[in-house]
Amino acid sequence: MSPHTAPEVLWYVIPREGAYPWEPEGRRPVDLGYLQHLAASVERLGFSGALLATDLHDVWPLGSALATATGPGFRPLLAVHPGLISPTLLAKMALTFDHLFGGRLRFNVVNGSTRALQEYGLHVGHDERYALSAEYWSIVKRLTAGEVFDHKGRFYELKDAGASLRDLRPVQSPHVPLWFGGSSAAGIEMAAEHVDVYLTWGEPPHLLKEKLDHVRARAAAYGRTLRIGLRLHVIVRDTEQEAWAAADRLLDVTSEATYARQLGERVGEDGVGWQRQFRQHGGRVPARARELETHPNLWPGMSLFRPGPGTALVGAAEQIVERLREYQALGVDTFILSGNPLLEEAYRVAETVLPALGAPR
Repeated sequence: MSPHTAPEVLWYVIPREGAYPWEPEGRRPVDLGYLQHLAASVERLGFSGALLATDLHDVWPLGSALATATGPGFRPLLAVHPGLISPTLLAKMALTFDHLFGGRLRFNVVNGSTRALQEYGLHVGHDERYALSAEYWSIVKRLTAGEVFDHKGRFYELKDAGASLRDLRPVQSPHVPLWFGGSSAAGIEMAAEHVDVYLTWGEPPHLLKEKLDHVRARAAAYGRTLRIGLRLHVIVRDTEQEAWAAADRLLDVTSEATYARQLGERVGEDGVGWQRQFRQHGGRVPARARELETHPNLWPGMSLFRPGPGTALVGAAEQIVERLREYQALGVDTFILSGNPLLEEAYRVAETVLPALGAPR
């Protein structure tokens, strides 16, 4: 993608949010009216939708509530773990959502971790998770495309699947889009064969280029091409010094207990994406945020205190845009951005970063 082509830019919505929501005192009370206001603001500011991530609250009622409060410009990206419910039931939920809300649904495929999924009764190892995911989503794609079929695979055996959904005709073509991020060989193979948008966490560009080249090669082996999306936090201020000071404050307000919990919970983590992220800081909590800068304005320090993607761009607006253009030059055409608190930072990013990227307002 040309660095001068306008990318698609999504924001992020999660009920437990605030200035530093990993600490109780930095968290807003969960409030549906506020979340609907946030979603409506995201749409009005020119973002194309938002990622609704896995957390304490389920994404389906949240997605429905936000879709009710927004228009066609807000397309929710719902994070869903494969295998927790029947693929036929998931397809029914997806088709219902699209009928009610005008074909706005997108799925963010989340494979989770072996340990976390055991709570739900799903006992599958790392590579087996991806084999399950590939079969699961291939079924969901066919069902949300309106097919009726029999299926007998490694994990699922379905008879006349889709027959009860005949009157729920698909709104989107060819199916509800699948977005997915995975850095392991098994994850990349699954993405290459099945998904529409390959998502990755922020890394120094030279490392990301190696991964994306490999992803594209594997997709080409299946005769496919993928869109590329990048998930990043943003700390943008009037000056670079102010931005790094804001990052310093996040380190200062985070408790020792949170650092210990976040890093302790990741011991033995089998996700390759987390391992790549961890190598950027080695679990070291610095005195000042910039000690962990791995590339100009690139800071992996947020993964010290929050789960999931924890890399931020830190700097003045022109620096943030320069870094995003750098990623565009690697073929990234979609960004999922966030900042804390979500509402205030959505306005800040929309006013300072989106216009320079050419995103609509």
